[in-house]
Amino acid sequence: MTMKAIRQQQHGDIDQLKLETVQIPQPGPGQILVKIHAAGVNPVDTYIRAGTNGYTASMPHTPGKDGAGTIAAMGDDKHHFLQVGDRVYIAGSLTGTSAEYALCESRQVFPLPANVSYEAGACIGVPCATAWRALFQRGNAKPGETLLVHGASGGVGLAAVQLGIAAGMTVIGTAGTEEGRQLVKDQGAHLVLDHHSDTHLEDLLEWTHGQGVNLTLEMLANVNLGHDLSALAHGGRVVVIGSRGTVTINPREIMKRDAAILGMALANASEQEMNAIHAALYPSLASGSLKPVIAQEFTLDNLGEAHNAVLEPGARGNIVIKVC
Repeated sequence: MTMKAIRQQQHGDIDQLKLETVQIPQPGPGQILVKIHAAGVNPVDTYIRAGTNGYTASMPHTPGKDGAGTIAAMGDDKHHFLQVGDRVYIAGSLTGTSAEYALCESRQVFPLPANVSYEAGACIGVPCATAWRALFQRGNAKPGETLLVHGASGGVGLAAVQLGIAAGMTVIGTAGTEEGRQLVKDQGAHLVLDHHSDTHLEDLLEWTHGQGVNLTLEMLANVNLGHDLSALAHGGRVVVIGSRGTVTINPREIMKRDAAILGMALANASEQEMNAIHAALYPSLASGSLKPVIAQEFTLDNLGEAHNAVLEPGARGNIVIKVC
């Protein structure tokens, strides 16, 4: 049997993405075949497609790490908590999610709460897991602390705002457009600032009565990291989630605050850490305290446009591909 899938034969721009008819993969032991209803599009997908920022892929390649759908087949009966027909979301796959079916390892497939749509489910694997790992595994976030999400209107940023509020933190978010700032405010952020304003960190310090923030999640470190340090409280931490270049910092800003700069990449999480992340995300999704925000939806044959859209400035949520 066959399916439609996006494939590329070499690294390059979006013109390398072709809609093809290919064989539906069959699951072996420890594998699950998922019928994809929606797929997520993340910046990392574009880096893999292009072969940039240290990423590469074996060809032919079908893009996409995230998706949601129903279990079509299972390679064995060892997955006692999942069965054929179950609604699930995917956090990584063996064959790529920009297709009508995706073959996954069983550890990459998780139950999707009944109240979460397939489109929202396609926004969990990278954005929500990244936010949770940054906050709790790397940033050691605690109730009562003040959190700055520097670049809060994208998929990861909005998830971090929601998770921080649910964890009992005071949350400050920034965005570069009026629409983005309103979206961050709608998620419940206690203070929203324009990160294009030269005084936004001064405004933050005034609002916190000079105390600064305990934790900053930084989405664009090459622009902001050198300034973030001046807004930290004593013992504050910055977790670097994204960067598109180099940056100069003054180490004394770290020294005088006993502060820390922490890097993170979701791919560095161990299997045990990934299990902890997704175990924590389920109740947040089921309760509605974590609710992925969708900015734009595209069809499978317009994946190239989606790849361009996810890199545009002024993000306002997640980019999704509707497959069926």
